[in-house]
Amino acid sequence: MYSKSGCSKAKKTAATRSVARREVRTAAAPAPVGPYAQGVARDGVLYASGQIPLDPVTGEVVTGEIEEQTRQVLRNLRAVLEAAGSSLAHVVRASIYLTDLSLFPRVNAVYAEFMTGDPLPARSTIGVAALPLGVGIEIDVIAEIP
Repeated sequence: MYSKSGCSKAKKTAATRSVARREVRTAAAPAPVGPYAQGVARDGVLYASGQIPLDPVTGEVVTGEIEEQTRQVLRNLRAVLEAAGSSLAHVVRASIYLTDLSLFPRVNAVYAEFMTGDPLPARSTIGVAALPLGVGIEIDVIAEIP
């Protein structure tokens, strides 16, 4: 049989372990184009939605070579991370989606310019048939919030 005080203590312990989720939003990254958040923070971790090469000011797709598109994607991610109190140096997991895997070495070179954490994040690169707005690259990340 449980005592009244024992139940209350168990409830308090469970409540203190759980930290509410919070949406991360910044005007320095493109506004979501669907029913999702730029990022969600919970328990010291940021789950950043995939970013594509959109200019956050104009809302237009950044065209040109894959290097400039990749830089824009990573600038967008950096803005979301900073809005959450984190940075690219705190990324623990990244996923890169490419419509043309032959561009991987060029994307990888730009990625290396931005990712400076120690250790570097775990990562997957996935070839996909298509991405939103016809872009060639999308990246999402999971990061620690120090």
